[in-house]
Amino acid sequence: MKFLVTILLSVTLLSGCSDWIYRIDVPQGNFLDQKDVSKLRVDMSKEQVRFVLGNPVVEDSFNTDTWYYYYEMKRGMSKRGPDLKKQLILSFEDGKLAEMDGDFDKSEEFDVPLT
Repeated sequence: MKFLVTILLSVTLLSGCSDWIYRIDVPQGNFLDQKDVSKLRVDMSKEQVRFVLGNPVVEDSFNTDTWYYYYEMKRGMSKRGPDLKKQLILSFEDGKLAEMDGDFDKSEEFDVPLT
């Protein structure tokens, strides 16, 4: 009987310790800031876009004129905020930036080419 009580008590006490395991925040992909995305302008070359945002996470093998920037943050133990997912899809025509889509706002100057 003492053995059974000891086992039950141990299981009960140890189940309360399951939350103390430390889990780290796991960021993946390209972290983009709205201020950097706002620097994009139509007709920018691929090199100019790479200079502003860095390399895309994915360049479509079948369509080299579409770039995908994706960022995901899975929160660990701290839960300082919700998990975060953001994406930006850039489309090029003839090597020039033509369209932008995703979770970021287009700047008012996006449709005005650089001089």
